Amino acid sequence: MRNILAWIAGLVAVIVSVPGVPEAQINRWGASYFPDVPVVTQDGKTLHFYDDLIKGRIVVVNFVYTSCSELCPIETARLAEVKDKLGDAVSRDIFFISITVDPEHDTPDMLKAYADAFEASAPGWQFLTGKPADINAINAKFGDRSAERSLSEHRNEILIGNDATGDWQRDSAFGDVDQLVMTIRTMDPKWHGPVGATQSRPADASGYYTLSAQPGQALFKKLCAPCHTIGSGDHVGPDLRGVADRRDRAWLIDFIMNPVKVLARKDPDALALAAKFPGVHMPLMGLGETDAADLISYLRDQTSHLSVSAQNSAAPK
Repeated sequence: MRNILAWIAGLVAVIVSVPGVPEAQINRWGASYFPDVPVVTQDGKTLHFYDDLIKGRIVVVNFVYTSCSELCPIETARLAEVKDKLGDAVSRDIFFISITVDPEHDTPDMLKAYADAFEASAPGWQFLTGKPADINAINAKFGDRSAERSLSEHRNEILIGNDATGDWQRDSAFGDVDQLVMTIRTMDPKWHGPVGATQSRPADASGYYTLSAQPGQALFKKLCAPCHTIGSGDHVGPDLRGVADRRDRAWLIDFIMNPVKVLARKDPDALALAAKFPGVHMPLMGLGETDAADLISYLRDQTSHLSVSAQNSAAPK
């Protein structure tokens, strides 16, 4: 028995003394994986990518460029919704990182204007640029190794990771926002949701909103609501209450379908909107004429409801 105990003690000593094994097993995506290259934030501050932004943190990472006229603004606006829902956990337990895929063009000042448009502020949310070779090295580690891709073909996905545990996963900002919030929170082993709590689920598990009598409602909630309100004031873009009365229907349909084309032809109304909201412009969302008509119908209906509610509130009782 004494010999057996001595043999076990010796074996334990050998296992404990093996250098580097526990760390390598626990976190294969840590310091040995991510490049610790210098990056520059929207505030012009130089940081080291891994040591200052990833190490020991729970992070939400996405990829943007400030001149994007397609999905980047919508994705960023939806992440801003997620950030708001996470509350004070952001900058304390959870950190957002947006990395440009156009470092040759996106200066810190341009990223600052872009971030401000979405009310995305440091230290909870950093927008990063840097030397093209360094930014490309970072993006390659996140899975984008295509040397000849165009900017419009960059990935519209997010990555959620906990460097302390070595857990990483891919997700999308275009599904159910509440589900994404839950996915991010569960990256923290210490987090436990309230017992019996239920999440508001405007969409099913696939991220598609349930059908209603108004087709424009789903389109608005999915694509427009991250940037616009109806009756609550300007947000990333203008408040859309009464827009169907203020604007010509043909202009609205044209602008919803292809805002880039309308802006390119120097339309005065489009130029005025661009001047009022310089941080981000209306993106090209691939909507057709029927989609645009459905949205206009929904906006008109919601404006009517708000007017009726206001009249009822003002009526003497």
